[in-house]
Amino acid sequence: MPAASEIRVRGAAGERTIGRLPARLPGVHVIQRVTVPVLFPPPVYSHASVVEAGTRLAFLAGSVPLDAAGKLVGEGDPVRQAEQVLANLTEQLRAVGSGLEHVLSTDVYVVSAETAALSAVWDVVEASGLSTGPHSSTLLGVSCLGYPGQLVEITATAVVPESGRP
Repeated sequence: MPAASEIRVRGAAGERTIGRLPARLPGVHVIQRVTVPVLFPPPVYSHASVVEAGTRLAFLAGSVPLDAAGKLVGEGDPVRQAEQVLANLTEQLRAVGSGLEHVLSTDVYVVSAETAALSAVWDVVEASGLSTGPHSSTLLGVSCLGYPGQLVEITATAVVPESGRP
């Protein structure tokens, strides 16, 4: 049987092995977990997962408005936070060989019950060049997100084109 590869996560406490992924076997789909080195390291999850199943799809963890050092960008400003989130999302996509134009679906979370705040964030998403056509998306007003002061988060699923294969 082929050797297994380690599944590793990196967080504030360092890097650790959380399991082993078997080497590719006929009929078995492979999942690749990706942590983007230029983004703030997530505690116990990956920035994206790519599943090999004919067409490669990447399932990206929520993109947040933190810089590479883990500092919140745009405190109190949902538009500035949305811009940072999209910049980070672009890096997540690049790390798996994809891009904004290949996004199939997004969930956009905004800490607000006000339609105007949600619309302002959506305007940033729309202007970003995200997807070559209308992609499926959910825009949600929520009461709280994971980091203090965080107002915006976006999750995405994207195709990884043949040209993006490692």
